[in-house]
Amino acid sequence: MSLPVLYPLRSVDTAAVHYVDCPHGRRRITIDHRPLAGVTPAMLLDWFTHLGGTMQYGGHVVDRYHAWHPVDHIRWELARPAPGGGAAEGARFHMVEAFGARPEFLVDEIARVEKLDETGIRLVLRIGGVPVFQLEHTWSACADGAHYVTVMDLGVRSRALAPVNRIMRRRFPEEKARAWVRHNIEEVGQLEHLLPRLAGSDEAEPTQRAECGHGAPRGEDQQVEPVH
Repeated sequence: MSLPVLYPLRSVDTAAVHYVDCPHGRRRITIDHRPLAGVTPAMLLDWFTHLGGTMQYGGHVVDRYHAWHPVDHIRWELARPAPGGGAAEGARFHMVEAFGARPEFLVDEIARVEKLDETGIRLVLRIGGVPVFQLEHTWSACADGAHYVTVMDLGVRSRALAPVNRIMRRRFPEEKARAWVRHNIEEVGQLEHLLPRLAGSDEAEPTQRAECGHGAPRGEDQQVEPVH
């Protein structure tokens, strides 16, 4: 069930988006987000290591994952703790979400956390030990807050395994990829509202907005042209 949208959802044209078709059918999408005001690398690390927690949102206690994207996110769970416990390197995250709240864009995956520190997080899905999907969020401090870049790699690098890439492209076609881009820009943008509150901001929550993001018509998404 969707939550009310308390904070503005960023539009696609707030970020620089690049699509690159790589050898053997592999694809890479890079999103360079507008800086996150009031956010630090330490705050981002704390967020990702406590995704299973709760927070105040709209006068209620809700799962952090739901607050992160109140429309698209469905469920997050720690499928397997890290060797040292908790959500850290070596853990496995189970994520269920539907881009644009559209059932045909449902994603239900378990990915291994292969990096998580003050510089970013990398989630990897492997089949037979071969990486077929990688999602990396990299962040750093900047004058305006936090500089945040998202990179998705879809497919394998080996020519011999190129048929796997054709399967991956069918599972993640163009329309779904663009819906994910919009979703990612929206969820990353929410962090500049959520994280300062968790860090102890005494700023009052805004009143609930009537619209829930995807229900209201918007202008056509604007993106950097694909790079080939």
